[in-house]
Amino acid sequence: MNLSAYVSRSRKVRIAAALVSLAALAACGQQPAKGSDAGAATAAPTTRFSENGVTVTLSVSDWRASKGTVTAVFTPERKGFHLYSIDLPATGIEDVGRPTAMTVSGVLKAEGRLTAAEDVRSISVPGVDAPVPVYPDGPVTTTLPVSADGNGDATLLLGYASCSSQDGCTIPVSDRAVRLRVTGDGPAFDTP
Repeated sequence: MNLSAYVSRSRKVRIAAALVSLAALAACGQQPAKGSDAGAATAAPTTRFSENGVTVTLSVSDWRASKGTVTAVFTPERKGFHLYSIDLPATGIEDVGRPTAMTVSGVLKAEGRLTAAEDVRSISVPGVDAPVPVYPDGPVTTTLPVSADGNGDATLLLGYASCSSQDGCTIPVSDRAVRLRVTGDGPAFDTP
């Protein structure tokens, strides 16, 4: 091998080594360190169930220092169905409707009130004198900030009813229990 070929090959090897090193450093920058609060390293605990025409997807996110947020997405299974406001009285208005609800018990405590991402609108229901507050047809996302008093068992209690102005209502669900276990690693839903 002549000197010119040797220098050219040596330069290519150094350039390739430098590129590999840069790629390794860039890849390291994309990975959160083990135990970091980056949040991307661990998927949020999630579970789901369907009952009386609504699928409910639950997740716990932003878990840090024994605090986080429980999110419940209530999705009517049929087009044209809506859910009732979280602010609806427990027995509805003139016994029409049931509130979209989520409470916690056990080692989990609410750190605020349940909120919904969707805007409330009022509808008129035949035979009911007062307007009834509902969400637009389709899914409703609710969130509840929570904290844990330590490790142990917790329960989410969910309630809802879905209705359609054309197809009537599904049977309301109240106090549907979903169980969690809180450990030093955070909360996890019990498997059914």
